[in-house]
Amino acid sequence: MKTTRRTIANVVISAAWALLATAPLASFAQDIKPRLIRFGYGLNEQSNQGRAAKFFAEQVEKASGGKMKVRAIGAAALGPDVQMQQALIGGAQEMMVGSTATLVGITKEMALWDTPFLFNNAKEADTVLDGPIGQKVNARLQDKGLVGLAYWENGFRNLTNSKRPVTKLEDMHGLKIRVEQNAVAIDTWNALGTNAVPMPFPELYTALEQKAVDGQENPYSTVENSKFTEVQKYLSITKHKYTPLILIVSKKFWDPLSNDEKKILQDAATEAAVYQRKVNRELDEKYLQALKAAGMQISEIPAPELAKIRAKTQPVVDKYSKQVGEALVKDLYAEIDKVRKSK
Repeated sequence: MKTTRRTIANVVISAAWALLATAPLASFAQDIKPRLIRFGYGLNEQSNQGRAAKFFAEQVEKASGGKMKVRAIGAAALGPDVQMQQALIGGAQEMMVGSTATLVGITKEMALWDTPFLFNNAKEADTVLDGPIGQKVNARLQDKGLVGLAYWENGFRNLTNSKRPVTKLEDMHGLKIRVEQNAVAIDTWNALGTNAVPMPFPELYTALEQKAVDGQENPYSTVENSKFTEVQKYLSITKHKYTPLILIVSKKFWDPLSNDEKKILQDAATEAAVYQRKVNRELDEKYLQALKAAGMQISEIPAPELAKIRAKTQPVVDKYSKQVGEALVKDLYAEIDKVRKSK
């Protein structure tokens, strides 16, 4: 009899522990609903942007047990960045990754990342973007109907054109250069003596092909993946600006999500950022060699000439520092100085 009672007691205890052990899982499952998330981006599937979008989608599906599915749509099929941003604000699209430059008209603080010659290397960019300054700028998006989850990377931009080699400031004069759709970029390139032509990225290849513009400025990876080698002959290594990408989500979509669903998306965005930056940097030199192999003429800019170019952009830096907020700019440069002194 004692054995039977003990056996029954053990069964009851085991059942109770089993119930407690499975309760969190049941609760977790209840907090995740089947969702289809449209995720837009501008480059093609073979680009680093496309690879990272696929990685992000896989992480979300895995973490949600297959309930949350991300439909990654590249090649600007959902429209250029500005159009997708408006779709997110209105709730017609859930997520995207794109340039921070096109967000300046929505959140003025994003102009910080358009400052010419702001970062010397990727370490400085990572520290600032992932630190308090980057998160403070990111947080300003929420008042505009957007939620920033993570900074990805576009990289250091360089000048290409179809007219002539550019090895000094004077070589830029008179060139029609396509620039990003914001005032900082326009003022920067006009200050350098070019004719700045703001234009959505999806229109750029055709504009170069038809000679509507002479050149453009983008990282090596974008030049290669977008086949600009077919319509551009000269590349000058200027590294005049580091441009982040930012993964953003519609606030109308984000707010009703459960905490578990938000955590899945945030964790996947962060993991994808680490992955995307790593791949982008590993392939950077490979892309440069590919551009050379495709017949592009690569020019280095001598240090004294680069200093002249930098000096020409200083009035633009001063102008937008006042507009963004001098206190924020001061904190930004203090953070950069801290990184440089830590070497």
